[in-house]
Amino acid sequence: MEIFLSSFFIIFIAEMGDKTQLLALSFALRFKTITVILAIMAATLLNHFAAVLLGHWTSGFLPVKLISFISGILFIFFGLWTLKGDSLDEKDGKNEIILNPFFTVAIAFFIAEMGDKTQLATLTLSIKHPSFISVLAGSSFGMIIADALGIAVGIILGKSLPEKTIKYSAAFLFIVFGILQVFAIA
Repeated sequence: MEIFLSSFFIIFIAEMGDKTQLLALSFALRFKTITVILAIMAATLLNHFAAVLLGHWTSGFLPVKLISFISGILFIFFGLWTLKGDSLDEKDGKNEIILNPFFTVAIAFFIAEMGDKTQLATLTLSIKHPSFISVLAGSSFGMIIADALGIAVGIILGKSLPEKTIKYSAAFLFIVFGILQVFAIA
């Protein structure tokens, strides 16, 4: 239980104010809350499973710089995508969503977590602690709860702030996080 709680609190604290929490907030303004939460749960479990597995198989070696660089580029892309919107306007006036919301959130969240501090913290915890299940459950639960708080904030802000303000703020923050991540490894 100690490993579970330690993993939970470390990841929960690491996720507070993190870019993936911003991603959760942004998606909560676009899609149904339950869809966003389920997609985050799926992406988190898969991502943290991979981190714990890798942590148990290695002694900490991971090409973090390349993953962080790609993640930074993707965050810039997410910022530009946020500015553009979720649909493509065709000449006949129909809107077409590129992917269904669950897969959009799950894929974006999974990619955004690659090389992120919470994934690296999970990897480190799995190297330090031998209990695969405790680290996986604690880190995943900590991440999901922290992002659920982001979703709650998104819903509250969505009711009190103009949509354009939220859209431009989220896009700006995505791009800034992306640029900072790309240049942090240079």
